[in-house]
Amino acid sequence: MTTSTRGDRTPAVLVLEDGRTFRGSAYGAVGETFGEAVFSTGMTGYQETLTDPSYHRQVVVMTAPHVGNTGVNDEDAESAKIWVSGYVVRDPARIPSNWRSVRTLDEELTAQGVVGISGIDTRALTRHLRERGAMRVGIFSGPALESADDAALLARVQAAPQMKGADLSAEVATTETYVVPAVGTKRFTVAAVDLGIKGMTPQRMAERGIEVHVLPATATVEDIYAVQPDGVFFSNGPGDPATADHPVSVMRGVLERKTPLFGICFGNQILGRALGFGTFKLKYGHRGINQPVQDRTTGKVEVTAHNHGFAVDAPLDRDSDTPYGRAQVSHVCLNDQVVEGLQLLDQPAFSVQYHPEAAAGPHDAAYLFDRFVSLMEGQRA
Repeated sequence: MTTSTRGDRTPAVLVLEDGRTFRGSAYGAVGETFGEAVFSTGMTGYQETLTDPSYHRQVVVMTAPHVGNTGVNDEDAESAKIWVSGYVVRDPARIPSNWRSVRTLDEELTAQGVVGISGIDTRALTRHLRERGAMRVGIFSGPALESADDAALLARVQAAPQMKGADLSAEVATTETYVVPAVGTKRFTVAAVDLGIKGMTPQRMAERGIEVHVLPATATVEDIYAVQPDGVFFSNGPGDPATADHPVSVMRGVLERKTPLFGICFGNQILGRALGFGTFKLKYGHRGINQPVQDRTTGKVEVTAHNHGFAVDAPLDRDSDTPYGRAQVSHVCLNDQVVEGLQLLDQPAFSVQYHPEAAAGPHDAAYLFDRFVSLMEGQRA
């Protein structure tokens, strides 16, 4: 990616790998960027989306037409930087209006070198991605646009790496272990394997009296048990779960010891692989804060936040025998019947594909952290 400070109304073009193009104006930094084009249906929470490490190497298209009206603050980021490769909006706010705002979204994107585009028909782009599937994309503005014709830009997009087969967790995870202390009285210790963890996740556990030791993606089984955990957590993260052989091996080591285990998003896919299920790439994925999921263990339907382009291939109509006991699909997306959760019936382990820690919401699934606490209480008893 190359960037520079933009001027107002700098021309920009978005080029999809199948040749379709959209022309608009630069938003954020001027230059060029490449990634996988995906769309997010959330109307709020764009700051959390931008700083979610799971969006590494993706260009996010916002389906909500007006973006940036609450500006950017210093409290709501899910990590230390913006992770999206590029940003696409239809109608950016000219002036933010929120008492917590300290700068505009445009200024934040520019400061962090994130190339974006505005003023395009994001509805048409979203429909194209729904029909053709998520695909590689490039955004070009300034000298990057002036120095090449459309055919040359398309060739550069088609030469960019694909998301399928990408092993990205180590690129976004912490390199050093750190501790998030429990709020109030410490009740449990959890070892959390960082595959692209969001800041709100250990915070939700800390609120329940859990001291969270966040470990690098390269952590071994020995590293995990060195902290003497009451439970083990595997986080969300970017990339293709089919490449995540090391986390799968580590999770199998945890399952062999029957320690209470909880996984979110990428962690759900890791559990699926550890149990012997396959994974596959969705046509255009689930991204947004308005996805209906049914908890099949209770029958309850929750409105949930999602960010995943891959899913677990597990049977919905029966329990499955695995090396670690019986397993079942515990949650399912009501839009397309995609697996949204797994649980073992013979030992304390479960996972969900969506985000119960979601900020800015919804919070329908926050009870899953309490379910994890209950597993650790049961194991201790």
